[in-house]
Formats: sequence, structure tokens, C-alpha cells
Amino acid sequence: MDTIASLFSFITTPVSWVIVQFHSVYGAIFGPDTGWAWGLSIVSLVVLIRICLIPLFVKQIKATRAMQTLQPEMKKIQERYKNDKQRQSEEMMKLYKESGTNPLSSCLPILAQSPFFFALYHVLNGIASGTTIGVINQGLLESAQKAHIFGAPLAAKFFSSESQLASLNASQTHVRIVTAVMIVLMSASQFYTQRQLMTKNVDTTVKTPFMQQQKMLMYVFPVMFAVFGVNFPVGVLVYWLTTNVWTMGQQMYVIRNNPTPGSKAQAAYLERLTKHVTHHGKARKRSERTIIKAIVAKGRDRNEFERKFINGLTKAGLVAQADGAVVKGEAQAAQTEDGVAAAGAAKRQQPKRQTKAQRQSGSAKAADEPSTAAEKEDSSEPTTSLEKSDEPQDAKPAAQQPSKGGSNGRSRAQSGQRKGGPQRPKSPSKK
Repeated sequence: MDTIASLFSFITTPVSWVIVQFHSVYGAIFGPDTGWAWGLSIVSLVVLIRICLIPLFVKQIKATRAMQTLQPEMKKIQERYKNDKQRQSEEMMKLYKESGTNPLSSCLPILAQSPFFFALYHVLNGIASGTTIGVINQGLLESAQKAHIFGAPLAAKFFSSESQLASLNASQTHVRIVTAVMIVLMSASQFYTQRQLMTKNVDTTVKTPFMQQQKMLMYVFPVMFAVFGVNFPVGVLVYWLTTNVWTMGQQMYVIRNNPTPGSKAQAAYLERLTKHVTHHGKARKRSERTIIKAIVAKGRDRNEFERKFINGLTKAGLVAQADGAVVKGEAQAAQTEDGVAAAGAAKRQQPKRQTKAQRQSGSAKAADEPSTAAEKEDSSEPTTSLEKSDEPQDAKPAAQQPSKGGSNGRSRAQSGQRKGGPQRPKSPSKK
């Protein structure tokens, strides 16, 4: 650990200076030798570091979004080269390079916190061993050694000996209980944060290396915290528990207000947005207009949840515009698939279902219409008598009289014909 501490010694002095500044503020309120003063100083250090890391967190979110958009292409590569793992990995790396994404971007906040973590560990280890470090002088060192957090000294560890704890005015049993509870809370918060990301904000049906990486981290990090946490001082446990709680809250906010497209979180968000927009009749927030603008721009490429959102607005008499605004439409306004409002578009009427007798009578009337029209036309011409004289006598009444009984009359006419006799033509005009 001395080698690692020497590598991060350039940041030890700034970290110790920040802790001392916060301690001067909280010491005036709670007392300089109390655990509240030193514990809140560490918590404030975490908050300050995480505020400075917000740009990296935004970059992490963008990288995660880019990985989500590449999942269909990843799935195609996985299916195409499912029997060749080496070729599959090469194609994946080629896809990452062409799109400019990096699967390791999700680890940026953790990597950025590493120097601060080792610097704080070095400072607290110096307090435990009675060594001044950074801007912490002998007076601050003695004050920090007297501070207890829930009865456990700031520099105590799970495996600290009884003699070491006796010099810090603490019992070994009390220290182990406090450190064990903090380790469990630290590991549980890390597991819940990663599980929340996997179950609500990603599509787990697509098996890609990125998804496998996230699933592996969900189980690896809690185990790492549980294994290495027994060697951390209480002050470092306070640091990691605070940063895990911050990460969990920050991720809950992002998942709730800016979910990944196609995830369960997006379905819940669009359901809330539908109720909010239909209640007020418009999109009131800028973030809401940004989401609606992105959905309208997708057109036919919308997913199931986005189509349901557009249909919900249409049923409420609202129309989403290309700029993200929502306006009231006419009573018969319809939303087309590509996001363009078509006012006054009449709904397609479904034809009434006919019975079997109606369909049969309708087909029979349609078959008799040409012969009836031809008979009416022949009756007005003078040459009709000549044409009628050429017809067979037994077929003349059936050809000239329209069938009054629909299909039943026609069937009786056909059944009265003899097999060997002359057949009645279909219509006089065709003769």
C-alpha cells in the first residue's frame, strides 16, 4: 500500500486540506473532537468530489445511450458469428471503432474517484498510526484520534487488535459490529444500484458483451467491497457508503427523468407524461418537450411505448408537433405513423356483416342483371321479334320473364330443362 500511496501522494495534500477546512466549519458547531465534525467532513468531501465528477457522469450516460443504440447491430453480429467467437469479437471491436463508443466508459466515475480514495485512505491510515500527513498537524491528529463514529474510532479497522483499539478508547466488539454493518450497507447499496440499472433501464433480451459486462459488475463490485472492506478504516467506509448512496440517488433521478428508449423505465415515464400532458393540455417543461420532439422525429421507427404515447395523445384530442409542443386538435384529427397531424381525416367505416341468405340473394341478383338489362334493350328494338322467333319455344318464357324469386326462381328454371333437349342461352344479346 505504501507504493500506491506514493503514486497518489500528489493529491494527498489537497484532500487533507479540504477535510481540514470542512472540519473547521463543523467543529465550530458540534465540537472539534467529535465524530460528527470529522464524519461530516468526510461526507462533505464526497459530495464535493461527486459534484466535480458530474461532467464525467453525463459522459457516462451518453456512452450508455450509444451502446443501447448499437444493440440491434450487436445482435446481428452475434447471430451471424455465433460459432466463431474470435470473429465475433473482432466485428464487435470494429463496430465500436466505427461508432466511436467504448464499453469501458461506464467505469469512468469509478476510475476518476480512485485517486481521491487512495489519498483519503493514506490520510486515515496516517491518523491510525499517529503520523502527520498533508496539512494535518499534531493537534488535528490527536483530535481525529479522539473522534468516534457510532462508538467506533475514525481510524479503526475490522481486524484492529485490542491493543490498538485500547489506545483509541474503543472495544473490539463494538468496532466490529459497526464496521460489519457499514460493509453490508455499502455492498447492498452497490448491488441495488447496479440491479436497478439492469432491470429498469436496459433491454435484457439482447445478449451482448456490454450486457454481460454490466451483469458481471452487478455481482463483482459488492463482493469486492465485502472482501476488501474489512481492511478499510471506518473513515474510508463512511466515504464509500456516502458515494454509493449518492450514486444510487443520482441514477434513480436519471432513470426516472431520462430513461433509455425501449426500457421499462421509459414505459413508466411515458405513462406519467401522458397523464401530465392530457391533464394540462400541453407540455409545460422543457425536458418534456425535448422527449416529445425526439419521439415525433422517429416517425415509423418508434418503439411500442412511444407509439402508445402518441395514440394516447390522439385519443385525448391532442397532437404532438415537430418542435415538441402539444396542441389541441379537431374532433376528427388523426395522427399518422410518421408524426404528421392529418386534420379532418375521416375514420374508415367497417362494412356491416351480411347473413348467408343476403349474400346468396345478392349474388343471384348480380348474375341476373345483365340478362334483364338485355331484355329491356331488346324489347325497345324492332328487330327483337325476329331474334325471338329463332329461339327454342321451351326456352322463350324463361328467357323473357325475370326471375321473381331470386336464386330460387332461377334454380327451378334450370332444373326444368331436359338433358337431351336444347339449352337456353344465357341472354338473347349474346345470340
